Amino acid sequence: MGATQGDQPVRMEEPDNTAVRVALWRAMHVSDDAPPHVLVDEVGLRLADPAAGWRQRPDMDPQTTSGFRAAVVARARFIEELVVAEAARGVDQYVLLGAGLDTFAQRRAGVAARLRVFEIDQPGLVAWKRHRLDELGYGVPAWLHLVPVDFAAGGSWLAQATAAGFDPGRPAVVVSTGVSMYLTREVTAATLREIAGLAAGTTLAMTFLLPPELVAADDQPGLRRSQQGAAAAGTPFRSFYAPQDMLDLATGAGFGEVRHVAGASHAERYFAGRTDGLRPSSGEDLLVARV
Repeated sequence: MGATQGDQPVRMEEPDNTAVRVALWRAMHVSDDAPPHVLVDEVGLRLADPAAGWRQRPDMDPQTTSGFRAAVVARARFIEELVVAEAARGVDQYVLLGAGLDTFAQRRAGVAARLRVFEIDQPGLVAWKRHRLDELGYGVPAWLHLVPVDFAAGGSWLAQATAAGFDPGRPAVVVSTGVSMYLTREVTAATLREIAGLAAGTTLAMTFLLPPELVAADDQPGLRRSQQGAAAAGTPFRSFYAPQDMLDLATGAGFGEVRHVAGASHAERYFAGRTDGLRPSSGEDLLVARV
């Protein structure tokens, strides 16, 4: 099946392996890890609808991938707490750059319905996700905008989001997770400048990968495997950032306030007191910046 973008037909494209892996890890956190759960998300599993036997995939091994699974749910929890806090102070726009199989709009509909949510992604994936949401009975409510942007053809997420109802003159929360490593430094800098030009009060949360030498020794083999897998899939990692390097990039782009949130800090924030040893791996940190 296909969809249309304007007058042009759009062929649906299933999510890539990275997006599916994140959705499955989030589901495994609920099924395999003891409560309390950092995040409860089984919607992504329903969306992905993986083939039978998916749990036997090497990247689903419950033991060797537990740190990555914990890191994925921890960053999602951090982002959602940020969105809820910003909504409480009156911010009513939420933009997800590279939304993939994000399920905030379905799981947290009570909060999301008070916002205008803009999920930005490639046209084929947007068409696929719209179809799956309809198929599963979630639908696409009026406050949820699935915005297709053909980045390969030079499409502008801001222009397309604005056409879909985003107001650049009002503050927003803009989030980009698991994306910056695939982009060149120049593209990331341009994106930061674009977001820094939005309304005062806008907040950005962006994840970034640390250079291998700054990653904990126990986590370096996993990072190498991820890097090799990404290269084999045709989506190589292009950029790594030391924390100060990313802060300098954001300051240079025009943000008034910038702070670094170490991924390792999520261990104490969300996993303290656990007796099962579940802890997030290191290697992915966050930039939080305000216009």
